[in-house]
Amino acid sequence: MRTLRERKKARTRADLQRHALRLFRDQGYAGTTVDEIAAAAEVSRATFFRYFPSKEDVVRYDDVDAVRDAAFAAQPAGTPLLVALRTALRATFDQLGPEKRELEELRMKIARTVPELRDRNDVTVARAAEQVARSTGRDPSDFDVQLCAGVILGARLAAQSLSDRTPGLSFLEAMDATLARLETGVPLAGEPIVHPA
Repeated sequence: MRTLRERKKARTRADLQRHALRLFRDQGYAGTTVDEIAAAAEVSRATFFRYFPSKEDVVRYDDVDAVRDAAFAAQPAGTPLLVALRTALRATFDQLGPEKRELEELRMKIARTVPELRDRNDVTVARAAEQVARSTGRDPSDFDVQLCAGVILGARLAAQSLSDRTPGLSFLEAMDATLARLETGVPLAGEPIVHPA
């Protein structure tokens, strides 16, 4: 259980991120200064830097990962990996209140659409494998862990593309739909793709 001081720090960090994300949405990432974020959160510039080393770190900070990892670990033993991942993602976002869910969608959108953030925040197979390994208790170099990491990254890219080109479709909904397709196999229209003779 967290102490009062820890809870207070967590609230301040969440307030700073909330105000920052809203400012980024309303006036653009480049058009928002640290001073504006601090003023909106009613803290000093120095306080901002006690919580986030840079403006970029406000977007990179993700407090939902731990909730997702716990939801993934709670899946029954023997659950197929993609089923467990899809169930964990849905359970994670179901736990978030409407405002937090909206802010998380906004944070992810900013991270993938602002060029300087996107270029620095690309998740590699190695990083994804570390997450899969942590959740499954297996070695990150295990071939199945590496394969799963690659599939998850591919699913994420497909979901981002689907969400970006479909008005009103959240990234979570797109990711859920993408994982559902992977669970049952991806049907290809027309003739099967074969290697040319």
